[in-house]
Amino acid sequence: MIDFARPQQVNILGVAIDCVDFALTLDLIDTWIVQRRVAGRSCLPCRQICTVNPEFLVDAWRDPAFAATLARADLRVPDGAGVLWAARRMGRPLRERVTGSDGIEYICERAALRGWRVYFLGAAPGVAERAAAILAVRYPGLQVAGCYAGSPADAEWPEIRARLDAAAPDILFVAYGHPRQDFWIDRHRHELPAAVAIGVGGAFDFVAGVAPRAPVWMRKNNLEWLHRLVTQPWRWRRMLKLPIFVGLVLRAR
Repeated sequence: MIDFARPQQVNILGVAIDCVDFALTLDLIDTWIVQRRVAGRSCLPCRQICTVNPEFLVDAWRDPAFAATLARADLRVPDGAGVLWAARRMGRPLRERVTGSDGIEYICERAALRGWRVYFLGAAPGVAERAAAILAVRYPGLQVAGCYAGSPADAEWPEIRARLDAAAPDILFVAYGHPRQDFWIDRHRHELPAAVAIGVGGAFDFVAGVAPRAPVWMRKNNLEWLHRLVTQPWRWRRMLKLPIFVGLVLRAR
């Protein structure tokens, strides 16, 4: 096990974004899982990873409760071209977007090699199971600890907790969408049996083929937001946060 110090950070609109890429993120997860296995669940709470995009930052600017949730997270990775743009304007360029949609692939690949147990929580009924099955074929040796749709409602917690305790995963993917998944992990992290929990938004839908992901060329050119707007027009209200984000960043300089 390698002992990592806290990564350097860049402050964007009051939120400290960790200066990490996928490689360092995976190494941190590796370290946390080993630490948890050695120390035991009672000694170390579940680590929370938040994939921070411009929408997160606008919501944190508006909502002190969400800002506090992000502040308590163990890792806030840069998800979104807007976050990379803001960091460049501040003279602190970041290497790459660390997205939940790509992260689930990289984490499952590492999990298959390391013997980590992964749990898929959230999305519509049946989607988690389909995504897990596809990833298990894609990454031979992947140990799927379990799948369950459930919901972030408080009434669901006893059932979810019982399932997770029985499954004993190392990593918990939570696909309840922003910001519900981030609030949910923060609320329950001291009771979660996993070493690491990460909100992955629509990642299960992408893996399962329920929702189409942007072509690679659009992702490389930071146009994934445009693809989502075209294929999911109901997101237009959420997209209005993008110009608000740009204005806030420009005003902060």
